[in-house]
Amino acid sequence: MQDDHHDRTISSKKLSDEPANIDAALRPRRLDDIYGQEALVENLRILIEAARSRGEALDHILFYGPPGLGKTSLSHVMANEMGVNIRVTAGPAIERPGDLAAILTNMRKGDILFIDEVHRLGRAVEEVLYPAMEDYALDIVIGKGPSARNIRLKLPRFTVIGATTRLALMTAPLRARFGAVYRLDFYNQEALCRIIERAAGLLNVRIDPAGTRELARRSRGTPRVALRLLRRVRDYAQVRADGVITLETARAALDLMAIDQLGLDDIDRRVLDTIITKFGGGPVGLETIAAAISEEADTIMDVYEPYLLQLGFLERTPRGRLATRLAYEHLGYQDNRGDQPKLF
Repeated sequence: MQDDHHDRTISSKKLSDEPANIDAALRPRRLDDIYGQEALVENLRILIEAARSRGEALDHILFYGPPGLGKTSLSHVMANEMGVNIRVTAGPAIERPGDLAAILTNMRKGDILFIDEVHRLGRAVEEVLYPAMEDYALDIVIGKGPSARNIRLKLPRFTVIGATTRLALMTAPLRARFGAVYRLDFYNQEALCRIIERAAGLLNVRIDPAGTRELARRSRGTPRVALRLLRRVRDYAQVRADGVITLETARAALDLMAIDQLGLDDIDRRVLDTIITKFGGGPVGLETIAAAISEEADTIMDVYEPYLLQLGFLERTPRGRLATRLAYEHLGYQDNRGDQPKLF
């Protein structure tokens, strides 16, 4: 199994010697390396095969969902499967229409332009992107005033892949120009176990099945979290144990990092604890919660809330956030609200 892993990527020695390359090296290379998104992978296979058979560029694709689920990795996989180059940028990095024009004029036929945080593109930049995506043309205005004239440059057929954690913040015209829109969901434990096993092989880390399951259970259904925890538990095993990640080693390391049995960290618990102890269980506004725990409201909404909602610990209501009875139970509080039965 490990030999197979090493055939597909750089050696574990190189991974260890060059930490800056670890994240890139652990990314899946092909669709066969992606676990836990079976329906999405099948749709992408069809998209790729159809484009190949017609000798065309892929249709424009939009991936959305909580952070850490593999939107960026999928974009690189699509480029590998199509055998084309990929240019990577982000919405906030493209400040002026000229920045986007410089990128587009360097695209070749079939190339992929990956735009992370695509919902943060400015309106003026979007106006340049619309004809580029729809007509494969770039409109440039030369000169100023009455003598100004418009020149349209033809672009090769290329593919835009956008990624966003905030689909609702994208403008309708931009959303409409993506021919394929896919949501990424949280991963189940089996898929996370396979992801951890693959990464452990690439990192040359010894881990037993029980240790793998414990890491997967506390990874919040998110591959990025699973890989981060694997690397930190590897450090713990190297320093405090015999280098092998067992169930006991994994539990000790994760407990030291204050990550509980469901994968909740200190911020998750502070969000729930604040709602329960300071605001009577809610409802309370997001900005109020953020101020109470000295955290950014956007960070709470994008990073922490999706998993708390998935667990059923939090509710979004028109009046604000509400802690559920499950949240009370998990934190060991007694829920005395209204006519709800006491848990303890």
